Amino acid sequence: MLIRDATVFGIGDTDVRWTHRHITECGRGLRPLPGEDDIDARGGWLLPGLHDHHVHLRALAAQEGSVRLGPPQIHTATEFATRLRQADADLPPQGWIRGVGYHESVAGDLDRAGLDRILPNRPIRIQHRSGALWILNSRACDLLGVHDCALPGVERDPAGYATGRLWRMDSWLGGRIGAPAPDPTAIAARAAALGITGFTDATPGLGQDDIDAFADSVASGRIPQRLHCMAPPAVLDPGTERFSLGPTKILLDDHTLPSLDEFTARLRELHEGGKSAAVHCVTRVQLVLTMAALDSAGVRAGDRIEHGAIVPAEAMAWLTEHAIPVITQPHFLVERAAQYAAEVPDADRPDLWRLGSLIAAGVGVAAGTDAPFGGPNPWPVVRAAIGRDSDSPTTEAISTRAALALFFGRPERPQLARTIAPGQLADLTLLATPPGEFTDALDTELVAATIVDGRPVYLAG
Repeated sequence: MLIRDATVFGIGDTDVRWTHRHITECGRGLRPLPGEDDIDARGGWLLPGLHDHHVHLRALAAQEGSVRLGPPQIHTATEFATRLRQADADLPPQGWIRGVGYHESVAGDLDRAGLDRILPNRPIRIQHRSGALWILNSRACDLLGVHDCALPGVERDPAGYATGRLWRMDSWLGGRIGAPAPDPTAIAARAAALGITGFTDATPGLGQDDIDAFADSVASGRIPQRLHCMAPPAVLDPGTERFSLGPTKILLDDHTLPSLDEFTARLRELHEGGKSAAVHCVTRVQLVLTMAALDSAGVRAGDRIEHGAIVPAEAMAWLTEHAIPVITQPHFLVERAAQYAAEVPDADRPDLWRLGSLIAAGVGVAAGTDAPFGGPNPWPVVRAAIGRDSDSPTTEAISTRAALALFFGRPERPQLARTIAPGQLADLTLLATPPGEFTDALDTELVAATIVDGRPVYLAG
């Protein structure tokens, strides 16, 4: 296949040809061969395919049938209660309400009792915007046996009774409810239309059945993109094309932090088993603990920091020296501006969602949407990174090319950008606009074609 008359990112050529999965020729004035399909780019910008380096596909797919219960859709306790009652009226008698996106700014620290006052008879489960917490009403707690669950994630009041708040218990909750895995077809199709050619799924604790189901979705074409899944050491790679296993996700929460010795031992065990670590770090103490543990355990190629929401200036030299990349979400400065204005201490503001300073210090940086806990569209991420969003001016802004490159990284080494050159995989994103115009284009009109493994998975109009 051939793309003609494009502005090819990073090189002066205008035409790119590939055979099967790999690019075979880049140049000017290339003409279609007999029987060869071709796309006239009309001057559009041809990029290495966009890879979302941190996303939660099952949660994103499950959101399709969920009720939005937080900003920007819901802002007050009255709106929250009204939306729940509307959902109750729309459901059959035995159905569950699954809410997403909740934040304390709406109705405070919600618990079982608060939900019971709104809907006592319908089972309800609501996920916090952070993804770390589920909140259940009493009906849901009774159906699931929450009160008898001995897992440490079950929050309890001083009398030992479950409050309905479950911390980091996604797998347990999903298993108890027994809901079928959501179909990823629709979200993958929308991602293709946005130019996404690959995902790194960062869901923690996936088991073999989960991995096999993801691989089957890739093999069947329900997910036409490449998929790189974080997974525990015991999980086996199904050997499916366009599917691969990545590092093991490690979640850190400030109120349950392991000791340095415990964390070091865990990292050492992962490394000795041939696995790298992807460590969730959203606070200063989480990052400092991770640095200290990696100093003790040693760094393995592929180790990475997820989010890096707070990176103190003194940490940047360490990240550079140890070649540890940070997988960031610059769009959170826009999406969560009100929350950060109210909650982030003044002392932490200079270190919040660093980007330009990380790159200037030589730290490897890549981006992920963190959907559904952030918006799934990569283009607002790019615009936030270049400081084009008027609601979020930032001294951490980077150039347009550097912002796009946040999505060019290799799945297994996100800090290493893929290129358009002979021998490279034909994963490509063709924009409908030339370089100088893309930041002003509507997202729905931006992408002209998305190519994965040499095959068009999206063609506009």
